Amino acid sequence: MSGHKLPGYRFPLEVIGYAVWLYHRFTLSYRDVENLLLERGIAVTRESIRTWCIKFSDLFAQGLRHREPRRGSRWHLDEMHVDVGGVTHWLWRAVDEHGVVLDVFLQRHRDTEAAKSFFVRLLGEYGVPVTVHTDKLWSYGAALRTIPVLHGVEHIQVVSTARCNNLMEQSHRPTRRQERQQRGFRSRRRAQGFLDLHARITNLHHPARCTVPAHHRRHHQKQAFDVWRTVVQEAA
Repeated sequence: MSGHKLPGYRFPLEVIGYAVWLYHRFTLSYRDVENLLLERGIAVTRESIRTWCIKFSDLFAQGLRHREPRRGSRWHLDEMHVDVGGVTHWLWRAVDEHGVVLDVFLQRHRDTEAAKSFFVRLLGEYGVPVTVHTDKLWSYGAALRTIPVLHGVEHIQVVSTARCNNLMEQSHRPTRRQERQQRGFRSRRRAQGFLDLHARITNLHHPARCTVPAHHRRHHQKQAFDVWRTVVQEAA
């Protein structure tokens, strides 16, 4: 089998990348990915696929992150509870005004320090926003007051604004589906690695509006495939 092979791996990186992409792109189990690969003549165990997803998630996520276009300057932040090894964690998520995921960050707490840590991550990657939309959680406002560069940023707190809530709800759904598929996350480190890559692949295939002509949507998907292949090749 041709392709870039890594030391210690029987299969080329192209096969590994394809398996990892399948698992994160669709709501599939390791068994599902195993069967799809077998149909293509690639016999690999579920345990190998699981190992690939763990070991290569960070590498592929970084490659995709570096290729993402400039994002919007209006942040929508929210947090959702996630069970990790039987312990409640909070997944902090930020999307821009177009519904594209800026970052996800898994933390044990839902307090001011946790909100501040999330803001610092976002500032390091995207700079200072124009506005920040959040729910009524007091931790957001308290964290904003402790970060000098955010003092002049407009902070909009919403309870039932349809567009703001819909952006976050649509962003949370893939996480919930995968959480159910995996029957919960078992470790914080692995959950963070999975969620990072899952968010980047979701951005890569971010759906166009239904009013966009089909040939434009197909062109967008072909570009996404090309980007993914480039990320996998450069990982070699």
